[in-house]
Amino acid sequence: MPNAPTVPVDNGITLKSGALNIVVIGTIVLLAMIKIFVSNLIYSESKIVNTIQSEISVLKAEQVMLQQSVEALKFKNKVADTIFAIEENVEETQEAL
Repeated sequence: MPNAPTVPVDNGITLKSGALNIVVIGTIVLLAMIKIFVSNLIYSESKIVNTIQSEISVLKAEQVMLQQSVEALKFKNKVADTIFAIEENVEETQEAL
């Protein structure tokens, strides 16, 4: 059998398989970069939202305090007006006597 034709055996990486590997790795890297970019965007937006939520809670607490202060001033004003009106009535009745 010394004259039998030999079949060439492909032992290495062909150009086609090398290009396919590069495309697959490139796609994986691109998808990973997109994921990292989106994660960073979500994180930064989350920080902004948390800051705004904390400001909202502070402003709501301040609103409650201001409403209580306004109610106290209204009550004080009504009591002072009533006392002033009573004093005027007492002075008018004393002058009339």
